[in-house]
Amino acid sequence: MSGNAHVGTLSFIWLITGAVLWTAIPLAIAIIWKIRKKEPFTTILIGAATFLIFVLILEKPIQNVLAFPTAMGLPDHAFSRFLNANPVMLALVAGLFPGVFEETGRLIAFKTVLKKRRNRETSISYGIGHGCFEVVLILGMTYTQYIIYAVMINTGLFGTVMEQVAAQAPEQLGSLEAVVNVLTSFTFADVGIAFVERIFTVLFHIGASILVFYASRDLKRFWLYPMAIILHTGLDFVGALSIFNVIHLSPWALEGIVAVFGLAVFFWAYLAYYKKDAVEQGSF
Repeated sequence: MSGNAHVGTLSFIWLITGAVLWTAIPLAIAIIWKIRKKEPFTTILIGAATFLIFVLILEKPIQNVLAFPTAMGLPDHAFSRFLNANPVMLALVAGLFPGVFEETGRLIAFKTVLKKRRNRETSISYGIGHGCFEVVLILGMTYTQYIIYAVMINTGLFGTVMEQVAAQAPEQLGSLEAVVNVLTSFTFADVGIAFVERIFTVLFHIGASILVFYASRDLKRFWLYPMAIILHTGLDFVGALSIFNVIHLSPWALEGIVAVFGLAVFFWAYLAYYKKDAVEQGSF
């Protein structure tokens, strides 16, 4: 399939534009917040580092061992076969892992390295670090990777890769074919959809960070931590249901769901806890 595929010049332009935007915008947000609120930049970096540790180092490998062992060069097993034969359960696992690991990472960060930073701005600083680093990682680096893939497609090297994957991990072949389809028809609309998704996802991360921040500071509010896990799991569960074709949603319909989740969690956390805290202290 990829042997006859070709990525056009305009698609390359949009890919390069996306790679630049998804690196520059998150950095700009972090810098503007730090300057405006005079927050320690280390809080933002801790948010990013916690995402790196709890998602890339802990969550993803464990999740892959359980659900996609062949992708890691391991033989499949009874549990992975069960999950892949039951897409709803697979989607639940795909949603539960980020919920548990990311929200637990927030809690541990607030309870340890950020324990002495008790001002409410700490919650948003952490959320910006967590959410914006995810943007750089998921979109900035992914678009950069897509540019490399596009070059490989146009030079014919991608076909060789697909042949190797077909022989060693055939369950991943569909993902590579999807990449070819995306890149050969990449447009401004794809950049726009990604932009909308990440805006509301970052808002969700900031909102969840506010909830877990107050859960870590007040035992009576500790229930906000499991609530954050539930909300995070729910958001990713819906996305996974779409990815695994359990439900069929247009890209914009899916982004609409992300927008509702992101706005609801952000404004609930911001108004009920962050702003209320500011009003009580007379500094808002």
